[in-house]
Amino acid sequence: MNSRLAGLQPYPFQKLAKLVQAFTPPSGKTPIRLSMGEPQHAAPSLVLEALTANLAGLASYPATRGSVELRRGIARWAGRRFDLNRIALDPERHVLPVAGTREALFSIAQAVIDRTHDAPQPVVIMPNPFYQIYEGAALLAGARPFFLNTTEENGYRMDFSRVPDELWGQVQLVYVCSPGNPTGTVLNHGDFAHLIELGQRHDFIIASDECYSEIYFDEAKPPVGLLQVANDLGIEDYHNCLVFHSLSKRSNLPGLRSGFVAGDGAVLEQYLQYRTYHGCALPPPTQAASAAAWDDEAHVRENRAHYRAKFDAVLEILAPVLDVKKPDASFYLWPRTPTDDATFARELYARENVLVLPGSYLSRPAGGINPGQNRVRLALVAPLAECIEAAQRIRNYVESLK
Repeated sequence: MNSRLAGLQPYPFQKLAKLVQAFTPPSGKTPIRLSMGEPQHAAPSLVLEALTANLAGLASYPATRGSVELRRGIARWAGRRFDLNRIALDPERHVLPVAGTREALFSIAQAVIDRTHDAPQPVVIMPNPFYQIYEGAALLAGARPFFLNTTEENGYRMDFSRVPDELWGQVQLVYVCSPGNPTGTVLNHGDFAHLIELGQRHDFIIASDECYSEIYFDEAKPPVGLLQVANDLGIEDYHNCLVFHSLSKRSNLPGLRSGFVAGDGAVLEQYLQYRTYHGCALPPPTQAASAAAWDDEAHVRENRAHYRAKFDAVLEILAPVLDVKKPDASFYLWPRTPTDDATFARELYARENVLVLPGSYLSRPAGGINPGQNRVRLALVAPLAECIEAAQRIRNYVESLK
């Protein structure tokens, strides 16, 4: 077996299952799961129609780089969404469909990390707390994760001034997530510009996980993206800049396993070669359905309206009893708990049959703290009525502690 597998920690949901396995919640309360960020809104009908209309495509092997129609559709969407008016995305060079952002965020590290034996161990920087794929990808690529704490004190932003100067020469990849998981924080134009400058100066690749970019609250202020800022700065060929987008959250299609990576043409040329061997091309019906999804915005606006209604209702119930704030974007709440986060999650499940994810399961000790400790992540993915019911049960539990 690959010895690096021993460095992987149990996945957060494995830890959560173990935490609550000895408890039987009240049978009179239906289970409500706010622990996993799995969208539960209805899939768009136009996507389902495109999927079934193209089932004949299953008779053919798909191309690793995807269909021309899908790549062009992705390039059009990204160009519109992020106003890429100076450096247009070339569907033949800058775009590659992938089987969801999870797969791509993991495999990009395997493709770009250079493990030259006589060089120092490569370093991968990531936020803390974080999406656990970043850590696993770094470890299995033979790199060392470096965790940058994102806390309330620093606005949940990665403070790159805390990276030791001598470490920059070893950094090969930096993961960022905006809107953030679990904090919902959106990086601004200046944040991305600073990171791009660091990437150009120290020659590392930026992997910007933007899978929540289409879940925001003000229709006039969509979150900025990495390529948008690179375009504004005139970064030729989007050098060292990669973005990762998915239909899972944007279009309520987690089971479709469809997304894309876009950016640096030279990197994507070699990443395509890697993926040719990796063997994860999207089936032709999936590609046709994906093209339909990227070309439609009506269902995405409707999706945002559902989330706005849930945040408004849930925060009205929880704000009087918990230290909780509306995020910049995404579908998560990140409240501070009145007790240890694992105890809070376990007792809430045992008393109220509501599952939430302990924040410490999403982070690692770094800089003398665990930045997820005494927080929990609530994913407002269930229907509105369930979210309201869950919020009321959480409030009942919190009030019982006083």
